[in-house]
Formats: sequence, C-alpha cells, structure tokens
Amino acid sequence: MVFTKNPMSAAMSGEAIVVPRVCQDKEQVDYEGELAVVIGRSARDVPKDQALSFVLGYAAANDVSARWWQKQGSGGQFCRGKSFDTFCPLSAVVPAAEISNPNALRITTRLNAQVMQDSNTSDMIFDVATLISELSRGTTLMAGTVIVTGTPSGVGTARTPPVYLKHGDTVEVEIEKVGKVTSTVRFE
Repeated sequence: MVFTKNPMSAAMSGEAIVVPRVCQDKEQVDYEGELAVVIGRSARDVPKDQALSFVLGYAAANDVSARWWQKQGSGGQFCRGKSFDTFCPLSAVVPAAEISNPNALRITTRLNAQVMQDSNTSDMIFDVATLISELSRGTTLMAGTVIVTGTPSGVGTARTPPVYLKHGDTVEVEIEKVGKVTSTVRFE
C-alpha cells in the first residue's frame, strides 16, 4: 500500500507529537517506528540497480497514526489518519555514504522506555532499492522527498489489549547507525 503524508506532519526530534482534538474522542493514536529514506536528486523511472545512488541519507522516523481516521474516518484511505501536523517525527539525516546497507539495520521503538518494537530492516517486505524504483515509475520523486519504509510488528493497535499514546508519553525510535528520534506526546 502506498499513501502520502502532508508535509506539515514532519517534526524534528525533540518536538512534541501534538494530538489534535479530532483524535481525542477515542483512544487511537499509535506509534510506528520506521526507516526514512531521503531522496537527494529528482528521480523518475529509476532502475533498481541505480536506486540507492538517488539517496541523500537516512533517518529514524515515527509514522504516527490515528487509527480511527486511518481506517473508518476517511473511508479506508490512510492519508488523513497519518497526516495530522507533527505525525511524522524524524531524526537528523545521516548521509547515505555512512550506511553501507540500509537493509540490515536494527530498529527499536520504545514507549516510556519499554521496548515495543525490536526488529531489523532486513525484515521489510520491500528493500530500499525496490521501493525507490517502484515509487519512481512514471512519477518524479523530487529532491527532498522522504520515503518511510513500513513498520515491524509491535504497534500498539495490534497488542492485546491495545496500547495507544497518551498525554505525557515519550516515544523513541532508534535505528542502528542512523540515530534516534525522541518525542513527547501532547494532547491539544
């Protein structure tokens, strides 16, 4: 599945994830630790074997998701539930040259210091080169485009009972060699 996020969803490490009032009528806001790939130059119809040459760098990302808006509130279209302001915290970008293999990095998500996700980018359904190649087919990925690559198991909504973000929580997504993005949660 492919979807876009509003550019205003981007936030830097240390900035709060601000949960808007429209997401507070029920518990629904979730974390998703992911690898972010930053495109360094415009890319269109990129062959897979050349795809990594278009990468400027990598970052740790939290693809914050309001599950009701993602699934019911927008007719099953993910864009709204994932595009609220501050719903994509990102770490600093590490230059691509410093990451020899983006498909072999440990990724860990912690909620209030408790490990919730612990996996490796080798478990992604599609590797980074495939994502860039496929997403650029017939479409220009402009320099500065950020691709978030999907999340491993352990998201809050899939737990029994579900675990959703609460006011005052701290979420950390750490990726080996890439860095860490840390955010507190603040209800508007």
